[in-house]
Amino acid sequence: MSLIKRMSPDEKKESGVIALCLMLLILAYFIPKNITIVLYIVTYIISAYPILKEAIENILHGKWFDENFLMSVATVGALAIGQFSEAIAVMLFYRVGEIFEDLAIENSKKSITNLLDIRPEYANLELNGKLQQVKPELLNKGDIIIVNPGEKIAVDGVVESGEAYLNTAALTGETKPLLVTKDSQVLSGMIVENSALRIRVSKEYKDSTVTKILELVQNASEKKTKTENFITKFSQIYTPVIVISAIMLASMPPLFLGQEFQVWLYRALIFLVISCPCALVISIPLSYFGGIGASSRAGILVKGSNYLEALSQAKAVIFDKTGTLTRGEFFVTQIIPANGVSKKEIVKLAAIAESSSPHPIARSIVKNYPGNIARVSNVEELVGLGVRAEYQGDTISVGNMKLMNKLNIDGVSTIEDTTGTVVYVALNNEYFGAIEVSDMIKTDAKVAIQGLKNVGIDNVTMLTGDKKIVGKNVAEKLNIPNVKTELLPQDKVTEVERIKSEIGDKGKVIFVGDGLNDTPVLASADVGVAMGALGSDAAVEVADVVLMKDNPTAVTRVIKIARKTKMIVWENIIFALMVKVIFLLVGALGIATMWEAVFADVGVTFIAILNALRLLKMKEENKKINKYPHSKTEKYKVEVNEA
Repeated sequence: MSLIKRMSPDEKKESGVIALCLMLLILAYFIPKNITIVLYIVTYIISAYPILKEAIENILHGKWFDENFLMSVATVGALAIGQFSEAIAVMLFYRVGEIFEDLAIENSKKSITNLLDIRPEYANLELNGKLQQVKPELLNKGDIIIVNPGEKIAVDGVVESGEAYLNTAALTGETKPLLVTKDSQVLSGMIVENSALRIRVSKEYKDSTVTKILELVQNASEKKTKTENFITKFSQIYTPVIVISAIMLASMPPLFLGQEFQVWLYRALIFLVISCPCALVISIPLSYFGGIGASSRAGILVKGSNYLEALSQAKAVIFDKTGTLTRGEFFVTQIIPANGVSKKEIVKLAAIAESSSPHPIARSIVKNYPGNIARVSNVEELVGLGVRAEYQGDTISVGNMKLMNKLNIDGVSTIEDTTGTVVYVALNNEYFGAIEVSDMIKTDAKVAIQGLKNVGIDNVTMLTGDKKIVGKNVAEKLNIPNVKTELLPQDKVTEVERIKSEIGDKGKVIFVGDGLNDTPVLASADVGVAMGALGSDAAVEVADVVLMKDNPTAVTRVIKIARKTKMIVWENIIFALMVKVIFLLVGALGIATMWEAVFADVGVTFIAILNALRLLKMKEENKKINKYPHSKTEKYKVEVNEA
């Protein structure tokens, strides 16, 4: 019953036709023989009609040798020699097999169509204090929308007001709800769980995450692997060879050995049924489709099965640093007071002066200050140096060592060997201390590097435009053996090309990055992998694989999926060819009947499909990872209180 419920209307109709044919076939055993032949022919026409029709249409279009042609020739021949029940049985079993194939393919697609369910149907647009339900396509940048609990966010935007948990499973595969507050970035397709949000639109619908994902998934099956292209070409050669072999099998023994023609014709017809390449033609693309589906369920979008095949051959993985292995966000990691000044006073002055600056380092200092920010006046942005501002009649100066030297501030000592950015603070040209701001390493970065080594990829490299001491420090913490620092985008491309030439034909090179400056190197690698949630639009556009969770461990995950996909593809190829060869031999020798021929075709296809569907059962390994907090505020408050 559950199988019938899962059937589409067309599949249910097909099942009804098969049931009718079986009833007519059974009825044929209980009626006079002269009527039986008519009933057999009627039953055959009903069971074989769609296959005969497609075979004729293909012939008219110049496509002679396919499975429909083979099945038609074999069964018409069987009718001609009086094997009525077997001819009908072949067609019925073939159509039963097609139903199961459709169900199997539908099951494979379900993992991706669940992802496609993220498409929002409407948006609540706020106009003149009133709400109007509109299509997402009509929204413009800057519009304000209200998303109520249970509704999908229609387009990418920024939270204007409200606080809520979001269900991001459709986008990232992550089951844990994501908490968003004012100024948080939100993506289309996420579902608001517990409280309404007021969101300012930052991207039009055509540029939003949901649209990009739909395009990526829908286009994924268009890019074929070498294996798929080989099987297509193989079938074009294989099928004519089989037809010629069957003709020779039917004609040679009677002509040259005086054997009975009907016996050898029957063997030739069995030979044709057995030879249908359905198992290869259907199961191999389905295997890759299953791999893409398994990746989607893990929050990894692979843009084509050709990239999945390339991932299975990975021999070297190259990472960008900022935003890829690190979070791409700055946090206060050290406060260095001078002349007895408290840590709290240093950060207070810095936060006050930097309160109006859009610079990421300035925002990190303001974000991590636990108190209220006082108003300042006469704010002066000094490009490449820092900022100065008036506060209660005093002048606060916050910036780099160049600013301190320019203002001739005494007592400032350069902080050496730091892996972060140092911000110096002075009040009325008196040095108060310094704040170190650093980009934090991602929670799972170290696990990701170790995971690559566990799957046999020891050639891991990190490329960064950051200074040498920072890059070396991150590489040491993550146990990355190779690191290149202070690189421009074109330098990264040169490094990737060098590694590709070293690897040669032995395997593929993967590059993982996120930012706009990574687009050239993403394009130059054999497989470009982009961070989807935080990565730039350009990087996501040019990449071959998109990680929706922004987690480096997903690189190992998708390589494992790709390798298992490749393994299942070759299992199906070897299994199908072995069974075909064995049954072709026994069929030619007259040992096999039409019933065995049906198994060799439909049965092998069905088994290969079931094997391909194992990809959808792959479960992600659960690993306990000590997570960094989303903000360093708690740690910072401890430091302030200690002072």
